[in-house]
Amino acid sequence: MTGSQERPAILNIEGELVALGPVRRDLVPTYQRWINDFGTARTLALPPGPMAEEAELDWFERVSRQGGTDASFTIYDRQTWRPVGITGLHQIDYRHRTASFGLMIGEPDARGRGFGTEASRLMLDYGFVALGLNNVMLSVYEFNVAARRAYEKAGYREIGRRRQARWMGGRLWDEILMDCLAAEFQSPVLARVFVPDEPRR
Repeated sequence: MTGSQERPAILNIEGELVALGPVRRDLVPTYQRWINDFGTARTLALPPGPMAEEAELDWFERVSRQGGTDASFTIYDRQTWRPVGITGLHQIDYRHRTASFGLMIGEPDARGRGFGTEASRLMLDYGFVALGLNNVMLSVYEFNVAARRAYEKAGYREIGRRRQARWMGGRLWDEILMDCLAAEFQSPVLARVFVPDEPRR
């Protein structure tokens, strides 16, 4: 899937390389294609396997109705407006001000271009500035070197490991836990949006 597309009607956050907007019903076939690519699924918590359109629709209906506990976004390449992945904050806990983070760059040719790093940073911006969270955590597999590097650039730090918890390529790898605190993060976008109005004269 190549070439330029129309700018999406709704965008929530725009960075330099990518923009984030709501998940869309008309993109369910695209989401389904991504999750059925074993090269993509190998890095996810879900076991690789066939995902029928009905199952993907069930996922869409679930995340689009979860409201306050889940915030999922489509990732767009700002140069072409092509959808290239999905990201989200999950298990959002407003009392304790925590959430877990997930990211999938679904288009293989969109990897290694900084999209994952910026999408991760924009989601921290959303969590800390828009939602008022204090701690966002993720897990990543030891063999997923590109994702680990992207998360570190975005502001995450390793906080622990579940040892030998993922089988890949004939051996067991660690599951790495990473997090970021609001005090460790500098907003790239939303600090300019979520500000009080100036007093009127």
